[in-house]
Amino acid sequence: MEMTVECKQRPEGSKTKALRRSGEIPANLYGHKGTESISLVINAKTVERLLKKASVNNTLIDLKIGDIPWEGQTLLREVQAHPATGRPYHLSFFAVAGHGKMTVEVPFNFVGEAIGVKQEGGILDTVITQMQLNCLPENIPDSIDIDVSNLSVGDSLHVNQIVFPEGVTLTAESEELVVSVLPPQVTATTEEEGGGEAQAEPAAT
Repeated sequence: MEMTVECKQRPEGSKTKALRRSGEIPANLYGHKGTESISLVINAKTVERLLKKASVNNTLIDLKIGDIPWEGQTLLREVQAHPATGRPYHLSFFAVAGHGKMTVEVPFNFVGEAIGVKQEGGILDTVITQMQLNCLPENIPDSIDIDVSNLSVGDSLHVNQIVFPEGVTLTAESEELVVSVLPPQVTATTEEEGGGEAQAEPAAT
C-alpha cells in the first residue's frame, strides 16, 4: 500500500498547543539529508484519514512538502497519541531513499480453517501476529499470509517454517512459535443428583 500526504514546514517559533487548536498536527521528517530533520505540520483531518489506512513501519507514504519544496517516499515511524483521548498529537516520518534495506513491521494474516478446529474441535492459538522484517522499500508487503488449514490438534508452526516473499528476510534467525492448535477445552459439569431416598417424615403423635 502507498499513500500521498501533503504538508508544510512548521512556522518557526510556533507553539504546539496553538497549532493543534488551529487543526494542525506537528510532525517531523528524518533521513532525507543525513541526520537533519524537518519540522512539519499536517492538517488534522489529513492525519485522521492517513491513520485509518496506514500502519507504523509498514506503509509507504509519498510525502509532499509544498513550501520547501521536497517530495519523497517515507515510512510512518511513530504516532504519539494523547493518553486520555487517544487523539494523535505528533507524527514522525523517515525518508527511505538511499537507505537500502529497512526494518519494517509486517502483520501476519492467518488464512484457512485448521482441520484441528473444524473437525476436531480444537482452538487456534495465535501467539505472534506481526514481525520485524528486512526488505527494500518497494518490497514491503502489506501482510504475510500463513495457511493454517492443514494444522491438526497438537500441530504448530514456527517462524523458521514460514516462507517469506522474495527479497523479504527475518531481522534475526528465530524459532519462535507463531500459531498452534490447542486441544478442545473440556468443561466439567457436575449434575446434582438426589441424596438418596427421601426420608419418611415421623408419624404424627
